[in-house]
Amino acid sequence: MKKTYTYISLGCKVNAYEISAIISRLKELGYIKDDSDPSVAIINTCSVTSTADQKSRQHIRKLKNKYPNAIIVVMGCYSQGHHEYIKEEIRPDIIVGTSNRDKVVELIENKLYGDNTDKNPRLYNKYEELGVTAYSENVRAYLKIQDGCDNFCSYCLIPYVRGKSRSREKEEIIKEASALVNSGYQEIVLTGIHVGGYGKDLNDIDFSTLVEQLLNINDLYRLRISSIEESEIDEKLIELINTKDNLANHFHIPLQSGSDTVLKRMNRKYTCDEFYMKISKIKKACPDVALTTDVIVGFPGESEEEFIETYNFIKKCGFNMLHVFPYSSRPGTVAARLKDQIDPRIKKERCLKLIELSNQVWSEYTSQFEGKEVEVLIEQYDKANKENVGHTSNYLEVRVQSNDDLTGKIVKTIYKK
Repeated sequence: MKKTYTYISLGCKVNAYEISAIISRLKELGYIKDDSDPSVAIINTCSVTSTADQKSRQHIRKLKNKYPNAIIVVMGCYSQGHHEYIKEEIRPDIIVGTSNRDKVVELIENKLYGDNTDKNPRLYNKYEELGVTAYSENVRAYLKIQDGCDNFCSYCLIPYVRGKSRSREKEEIIKEASALVNSGYQEIVLTGIHVGGYGKDLNDIDFSTLVEQLLNINDLYRLRISSIEESEIDEKLIELINTKDNLANHFHIPLQSGSDTVLKRMNRKYTCDEFYMKISKIKKACPDVALTTDVIVGFPGESEEEFIETYNFIKKCGFNMLHVFPYSSRPGTVAARLKDQIDPRIKKERCLKLIELSNQVWSEYTSQFEGKEVEVLIEQYDKANKENVGHTSNYLEVRVQSNDDLTGKIVKTIYKK
């Protein structure tokens, strides 16, 4: 068999990291990328919304039709939840869900049909080590530290298809982080399904302690946290962002709703008062911090009054950017069985209001830095416009005019919106 491959990764950065790890192992065995006539075609699927399910189905069929002679490998969240359908209706060569991914390369090499989906994902008891990878965006690399989630928010399928939270061994994380820095990556982004839950299944470490140890790696310019729940930001982590220059001055903290009654229906683990107190502590310790969040609009039963509560609470917290999502019903979740599903037109109207608010608060935040000196990690060079593009610690996008490609360099410049 010739050793060539192609791949598709749908959904989150965790999926991209996982498929990158598998590709790294294939390359070690001599496989070469070939999008025209590969011997292996891999897809890592997503199931976070009904649209993601649809895209996953479409892409699996597309791979099978486009590459009839290739070994078709399907993995990820959609194949975890819809294994039998994929097996019977689409019939790829290898199916794994969100376990046994460490066996994918072996299955490919042996050309075996893999009926490897764990029928009860809550039986997961250990983080699945995929080895050192290099999923990156030029000078920024992603580092997966855990998998799964124990939160069981009423709208979310992820705990059912990803299983319970499992933490990666600290030694493996430090080893990969050090390898990335030694390979020239300037920024590392910690990623996972429930990043702040790291260490809860281990005896000797928690998330903020892991962060502290990573920050002490020689020559690591910047460590960024992809997303973290309010309840998992402890005093130690707040102190680190206040004292450690190489911890990114940016927290992404999912809110989902600013109404206590909606939060209760969502099975979120905090009240608005608790959330606001934590935000206030972070801002007091670091006034220039960039705070971004996720908001779900149109959750079942969300009244106009509850939406207004959310709108006003977002303004009260002083978030600088919002990621706004219309509620998507996921069969099998508690929320899918709730009454008073919201009309799509109302969801759209509310989304637009929050997107408008996001644009406003981001403009206000960035205006604070207009004309001030900022330090930028250059990530790419726009040759056509002779511009180097990068981000500051607090995630301001900065463009630096130059005839030279400065990718990977740290540049001080005056910020202009």
